[in-house]
Amino acid sequence: MTELRSRWDGVGCAVVLLTLAAMLGCQGMNLAKMSPQPAPSLGTTGPSQLGFSPATVNFGAVVVGTARSQTGTLSAANASATVTSATLSSPEFALSGLSFPLTIAAGHSVSFTLTFTPQTTGAASGNLSFVSDGNTPTIASLTGTGTAAPQHYVDLSWNASTSQVVGYNVYRGTQSGGPYIMINSVLNASANFRDNNVQAGHTYFYVVTAVDGRNNKSNFSKEVQAAIPTP
Repeated sequence: MTELRSRWDGVGCAVVLLTLAAMLGCQGMNLAKMSPQPAPSLGTTGPSQLGFSPATVNFGAVVVGTARSQTGTLSAANASATVTSATLSSPEFALSGLSFPLTIAAGHSVSFTLTFTPQTTGAASGNLSFVSDGNTPTIASLTGTGTAAPQHYVDLSWNASTSQVVGYNVYRGTQSGGPYIMINSVLNASANFRDNNVQAGHTYFYVVTAVDGRNNKSNFSKEVQAAIPTP
């Protein structure tokens, strides 16, 4: 066929077409009716899928008025995802660490922080919903329990005086070495005392004096320290 093209001009074209028709059969005679075939697929992906981990967040028991935080992650599968908003169903839970709109590339993830601050005692629950492009909301379940603050106190005891005494006075300060304030409203007859008026997270320093029948007071005893836990 290459030879025919080089030797013929107008008639040569007819010979080439006839030869091609003979090679292809009937299909070759209907070239004008052939439809172009679609290009092969080059690894197309499905819609993006937004994932949340963990799907359930349990904060456990938390003292009312205090807070506890946990970390979560959002991830995108198949294709990138744009997260447009987040909604929390309870004011006792808070979300931080994200700003919207937020685009997450396929195969990547971002971290955020959830915080539970109970306002009352008892069980608390809520939902966290993320809305992204082309997806139904991604929902996580949040739970926790509010508990009452523990009642703190300091129990003091000391060796009784060998002198003739009628009682003791107990003093408390907020720094070592004083100054101290007497905290018993009446003379304490025994060699032990409970201080119920303390606050979580504080440290107190205590000394004691002995008092005789003439209201003479001894020097301060050796100082002891008490650190109150939080909460």
